[in-house]
Amino acid sequence: MPKLFWRILITASAAGGAFLLTSVLKEDDGNIWQWVASIVLGSAALIVQYLVDFGERLQAVEDSQRKHLDEMKSSLTAHHGEMSRAVDDSFSKINAATELFSRVDGSVLRSDEVTRLVRAYTEVGDQGSDIVKSFAEQELGDLAQLMEDLSNGISTCPGENNEWLVDLTMCVKKTLYATSTSVDRDFWSSEPAKRYLTEQEKAKQRGVEIRRLFLVDEPDEVTDSLRQLCERHRTFGIDARIAIQSEVEPNAQLNDFIIFDGELCHETEPDVRGRPARTTLRMTRHHVEERVSHFNRLWDASPSEN
Repeated sequence: MPKLFWRILITASAAGGAFLLTSVLKEDDGNIWQWVASIVLGSAALIVQYLVDFGERLQAVEDSQRKHLDEMKSSLTAHHGEMSRAVDDSFSKINAATELFSRVDGSVLRSDEVTRLVRAYTEVGDQGSDIVKSFAEQELGDLAQLMEDLSNGISTCPGENNEWLVDLTMCVKKTLYATSTSVDRDFWSSEPAKRYLTEQEKAKQRGVEIRRLFLVDEPDEVTDSLRQLCERHRTFGIDARIAIQSEVEPNAQLNDFIIFDGELCHETEPDVRGRPARTTLRMTRHHVEERVSHFNRLWDASPSEN
């Protein structure tokens, strides 16, 4: 029921009760004090009700304000914690980035290329489409994986990686010792082979010593086409020979390998059909020295003219 009804009822009850009480105590019906007493008590009852209601409302407001202040305090505390963590994370990232670029600057590698990579990658992220961004992330991931593999001394990729071959030839400074088996005979008529030979010609102009052994299992595999291929390499300034493994090392099973500067070995492993299945870069000293020694034995046992 509405509060107003209850206030009227209580006020009327208090006034009526006061009137009856004064009537019982004093039987003079004409006495004005009966009416005064009932009015005063009724008014007092009404005022008390309003005071109680005001107190309840005031308490509710105080509780609401206290709850609001507690919520604000909790929110500010949480926000302060988030801001502190965000600032700490930001400074941690800044410190990590600063340390990283300091290491890059102190590295023997070119730091300007790393800066160029980071700048270009951020520009792709800001301007590129979704497919371009995804492709950039994939390529950057592959590059990061390659750097990690190189730091561990071995890197592998499926199939035949001709880009590694050409890029390494562009970087070689002293020696390039290579073997060529039947697995890569078709390679020499391809477009990557032309780029590979062109870069070898440039390497010769830089003073790089280049030797290539065309490996066959038996003497009857030394065909006119193989001799012509060998002669073609000589026109590029490459010291090329044909080695017959059955006469040098009958039980040897060799994959195609190229040794750059006596420090890195590029190897191609065939599948069951004799096609390139995997390309591996090996930089461990023991493995490279073993390959160099093997190449030198084959080279010394092969005639300079075939």
